[in-house]
Amino acid sequence: MNNIINLYNNMSESKKKSFDRSVKSTLNVTKHTNSGVYDDEWLTKMEETIRYLDNILRNPNRFIINEEEIVKIELARRITVDSIKHLSRNTNFIQKYDPDTGEVKPSKILNINKEESFNTYENRFIYTLINNMKMYIDRKKKENIEGTFKKEKKALEYRGTAKVNKEKLELSLQIKSDLNDDNAKGDDISARITKLEEKITDLCSAPTYKDLARLHVSPVTSPIKKTNLILKNVNFQYAVELWNYMQTHMEPSSKNQNKKDGYEDNGALKQMMNDSFMLDYLIMNSMDEEEEKPKEELQNMVASNTVNQLLSISDNLSVEDVMKLIGDEYVKVKYQKVVDTSAIAKKYKEAIELYMAKDHNLKVRKHERNDEQ
Repeated sequence: MNNIINLYNNMSESKKKSFDRSVKSTLNVTKHTNSGVYDDEWLTKMEETIRYLDNILRNPNRFIINEEEIVKIELARRITVDSIKHLSRNTNFIQKYDPDTGEVKPSKILNINKEESFNTYENRFIYTLINNMKMYIDRKKKENIEGTFKKEKKALEYRGTAKVNKEKLELSLQIKSDLNDDNAKGDDISARITKLEEKITDLCSAPTYKDLARLHVSPVTSPIKKTNLILKNVNFQYAVELWNYMQTHMEPSSKNQNKKDGYEDNGALKQMMNDSFMLDYLIMNSMDEEEEKPKEELQNMVASNTVNQLLSISDNLSVEDVMKLIGDEYVKVKYQKVVDTSAIAKKYKEAIELYMAKDHNLKVRKHERNDEQ
């Protein structure tokens, strides 16, 4: 990334302006999307409500039914006060009466059988709700439950020309993308439906449901009556909520969307591709030897890079802080440079003097030998 930034920073302003003035380009964009979404809200609703229906069926609402029938006295199972009252009003059922003992022997008598019944409005509401759930699930199973997926194909075709000073540039570029994101949850949906159906089967095995099924009770229809039990019992409140949901959500849960689009872009996307064109040109030129830059331009470039690096470390630096930092480093480097130069000069001078001394000694010795001869 730093290399790319440096390519931009090191490009001369004259070249940048030349490129921007001359660039001409076209950018064609195509995009084809095919996506599918499965809304499992209905399934979640049923899963959350099933336990409240189980609570209702475990403690059902019931009432006592008195079945009255006139039977022969030997078939009577139970003689109640109501049976005696009925006989007193229907003396024709008295077969024999003994005035001395007061004994009465009827030929027939009223028999009352008391029986509990689950055939209440609240129970029929739950019975109807369970049957509606089974039909709702059967309809949902016929839909596509593959779940969420996304298939997308994109393509960019770019053609551009430009001129940088005397250099002519041309770029042809085509990019294609193929996405197949199969985030399907179909197996999970199927497993959840199977588990839900098993729980509904358990509900159907409850005595209350089986009794109502045996009686072939009439189904409940909307609107649901607001009885005290339905209004005040939490279990029934969840049941009513599910009833209303199924009544208002009959649309398919699986939704597919197919969209194809193609156009010529003249906005931000095209501008970014033009910038990329310039970058490609700079990358190509980076294989050449670095061009000689005017001394002033090189100085400006180095100064710009230095300031950018300082601000990348801390963007809270003021102008004075930057000048002080650069000034301090300038003094150190300049002083070091002077010291280094003086040291080199001193060493060089010592070496010359040593050489001259050795040369002088050689000449003196040679002269002395000549005199001796």
